[in-house]
Amino acid sequence: MNNIQEQIEKELEQARTICDISGATSGECAAAWDAVEELQAEASHQKTKPQKNSLEQYCDLNPGADECRVYED
Repeated sequence: MNNIQEQIEKELEQARTICDISGATSGECAAAWDAVEELQAEASHQKTKPQKNSLEQYCDLNPGADECRVYED
């Protein structure tokens, strides 16, 4: 998660620089802010992913364990 925050900070700085140089209404400025928004959206999606509980983690590592068997009716 820390890596994506670093990327967001870099893109923010870059967007500000581009907008200062080319103007706030330029296409380059809009594209730079779009990149920032996409990274922020990805960071938000990563936060909302459900975390696996300890049994799910155990079963991922030990799929053949008795505790991990799945029975169908």
